[in-house]
Amino acid sequence: MTVPEFAARPQLAEDVARYVRRRIFDGTYAAGEYVRLDQLAAELGVSVTPVREALFELKAEGLLEQQPRRGFVVLPVTGRDLADVSNVQAYIGGELAARAATNITDEQLRELERIQADLEKAYAADDEERAVRLNHEFHRAINVAAESPKLAQLMSQITRYAMESVFPTIPGWSEQATAHHRRLLDALAARDAAQARAAMSEHLAAGADPLIEHLTERGVVS
Repeated sequence: MTVPEFAARPQLAEDVARYVRRRIFDGTYAAGEYVRLDQLAAELGVSVTPVREALFELKAEGLLEQQPRRGFVVLPVTGRDLADVSNVQAYIGGELAARAATNITDEQLRELERIQADLEKAYAADDEERAVRLNHEFHRAINVAAESPKLAQLMSQITRYAMESVFPTIPGWSEQATAHHRRLLDALAARDAAQARAAMSEHLAAGADPLIEHLTERGVVS
């Protein structure tokens, strides 16, 4: 795995937490393995302070456990955990999409169409990193259009557990996600709140089973 340029980034603790979270979900850090604070800081070229903050954040998320005099150990990820996250995402995301359908402007809709077109190009080019970024932009744009900042903030917190970086590697997911996004765009264009809610809820809930299967095959989910 290529180590990103953490030293040049603001909000280091969040970046480090994202990096460790991804390593847990791609199986680099297996359940029961210790994440060494000093070693990780040296690997990333940062001080121990943001690394410590990141590890405490991941402890609060239930991904790590702190053991006296031994440091932080990776906790198992379960299928139930992933299903729970998916269900909550589907509920809140559906409500945000319904509100977006009511509030979205023509300009915002055109921007969503542009993002989706670029996302499909990234899928076609097997550009996983760009696809993850564009997919995040697509969902964020809908959440902004919903004009419900508190609900959007909750969704942002939940998305930390959603493992966006894993989905482009799941066979068949890009085609399924594209169909879901297109259905959602149609509902938004029609300003149909009920259809937008249903499309988003279905899209977010549909990811649970393939994600669990994918991570089980790789030994991440026991």
